[in-house]
Amino acid sequence: MYRKVKESQTLLINQQTKKLIEEGKQVVKFGFGQSPFLPPEPVIEALRQAAHRKEYSSSTGDIVLREKISKFHYDHNGLKVDPDHMLLAPGSKILLFNILMSFNKADVFIPMPSWVTYAPQAEIAGHDIIKVPTSFDEKWRVTPEALRACASQKKQRASILILNYPGNPDGLSYTEEELKALAEVARELDLLVVSDEIYGLLDHKNEHRSFVEFYPEKTITTTGLSKWCGAGGWRFGAAFLYEGIEKEFKQALIGISSETYSCAPVPVQEAAKVAYEDYAALTGYLNNQRQILKTVSHHATEKLNEANINVHAPTGGFYQFLDFTPHTDSLRERGITDANQLCSAILNEAQVALLPSNAFGFAADTLATRLAFVDFDTTQSSFDLHKEGKNVVTGIASICNWVNN
Repeated sequence: MYRKVKESQTLLINQQTKKLIEEGKQVVKFGFGQSPFLPPEPVIEALRQAAHRKEYSSSTGDIVLREKISKFHYDHNGLKVDPDHMLLAPGSKILLFNILMSFNKADVFIPMPSWVTYAPQAEIAGHDIIKVPTSFDEKWRVTPEALRACASQKKQRASILILNYPGNPDGLSYTEEELKALAEVARELDLLVVSDEIYGLLDHKNEHRSFVEFYPEKTITTTGLSKWCGAGGWRFGAAFLYEGIEKEFKQALIGISSETYSCAPVPVQEAAKVAYEDYAALTGYLNNQRQILKTVSHHATEKLNEANINVHAPTGGFYQFLDFTPHTDSLRERGITDANQLCSAILNEAQVALLPSNAFGFAADTLATRLAFVDFDTTQSSFDLHKEGKNVVTGIASICNWVNN
């Protein structure tokens, strides 16, 4: 009678972690991927000043804000987007969902691993999911060969590839050559590519390239304030539609938007105008985040690899995907044969919260987890790994000690 929709694993682990903390236990929170950084003070002040704004806005978003976002992203990495081909919403999550809901039936190519929400949204929309396999050796990235191999599973007329980089759950990105090669296959297969670049501004070297640069004819780019601006709970996202988008498709997106979220909250849009005012003025703010994330992830990568846990150094964002398969035999001796058991044991025995690999598209017996290395203090003017970042140091050490116990 009712749809079967599981609760989001990221929200669930957050609740479990809070419960243990309420019971008086010390838990390192590597499960929930929330930015530890505060928005710039002028952005916070703008939200305060706009708290009285209670009117509805256009479902496509304030035109002045769209113009600011367009210039901001052009100044960041040369991304060109017409403000008239932009949709603003309470979070990019609902925009991703509305894109999927615009199609009666589609094949949706989803990499493994990928963000926990992509597959459930595609299922709710009634589409067929085609999982694109990746591997640790390929740094969890989609290859042209893997994408072509999966194309034989296509059944429907519409085909959608959801690409996310820097990635959740792996923190990895693509080189220019890799993006060009994927664009060739997307063109060959006539794919609509939804490029989720919510972590693009947190590329640790500030070298993010947008997929639309290589496949402009059918790429929709999504982004927002939740990651680079530390404003996840404010709920603000944007979708950049491609030039020449089909009239019916665009109208479907606008229509679904008007019948679901109506508009992005006006006070948040006013704050976003300040956030997107001047990319150059945010250089110090963004570079500080990038440097801290790079420092923390370098420490985590080094210690985890020393413990014989397979993991790559992230190139952006604040995630790592940990492969425990080198410990398969010893884990089996402890009665651990799947990712849920692995995360449960680490949570209860090492007091560290992680997410299991099956939340990201893998079979339950894949001994891998996601680690969000953001349990650290950023309220100080400086950052010392062993002071403000002590929770991360403690949590990584606890995982390493536990797995080699």
